[in-house]
Amino acid sequence: MNQTQISHIESGRFGISEQRLRRLAGLFECDDSQLVDALVDMAAPRSKDWWEEYRGVLPPQALDLAELEHHASYLRAFEVVHIPGVLQTEEHARAASLFVEPNLPAEDREAGISFRMRRRQVLDSGTPYDVIIHEAALRMRVGGSEVTRTQLEHLLQASGRKSLTLRVIPFTADGFAGAGFPMQYVGGVVPQLDTVQIDTTHGAEFIDAAARLNRYRTLFASIDKAALPQDASLDLIRRTAQEL
Repeated sequence: MNQTQISHIESGRFGISEQRLRRLAGLFECDDSQLVDALVDMAAPRSKDWWEEYRGVLPPQALDLAELEHHASYLRAFEVVHIPGVLQTEEHARAASLFVEPNLPAEDREAGISFRMRRRQVLDSGTPYDVIIHEAALRMRVGGSEVTRTQLEHLLQASGRKSLTLRVIPFTADGFAGAGFPMQYVGGVVPQLDTVQIDTTHGAEFIDAAARLNRYRTLFASIDKAALPQDASLDLIRRTAQEL
């Protein structure tokens, strides 16, 4: 293989056969059989999945996120002032989009909302999903009081799923200082394939370097300690909805 071929494979422009991938793993002295098997499974030819319908319509990072969620062994999400995308109602998603991107063409906006609603499929897949939301996100009146109340009721309904754990960090939590770190942790088949996704003003950013992943694991552990148990969290969501 020449350098150009290797570059195309590394960037995902070209596929790679199982035989060649295992040969490369041997040449690179990778003796982790679980990692190699996971890479082989990732490289296997697949029929087009639902997110491919949006290729050329939405940014590539959006499609990458949907693919990561689809293949995740588990998911963890933390949000400070937003409701996680897969838990948003259509009305909430539309109101948020109108605020953030008021000049977006209607066709593009509806494509983005449709895409976000289809990402909900991960909730039906049974993939363990641990969500922690700060109380601030519950009190943001996105789209007005009625839309916000409906959104909170939707969270309560979604909490009945066995695969979903929903918890809240209240304003009264002592020592919490993670307001600058909304993120999603996507567990891979093996830990080396874990990925952290964070939102930025220029789109989604994906982090998979081992050292940085360790930092985010530590951060998630601290956030976890600050959150209320699920029952207390759901009570807080109910009280907040009743106040609207």
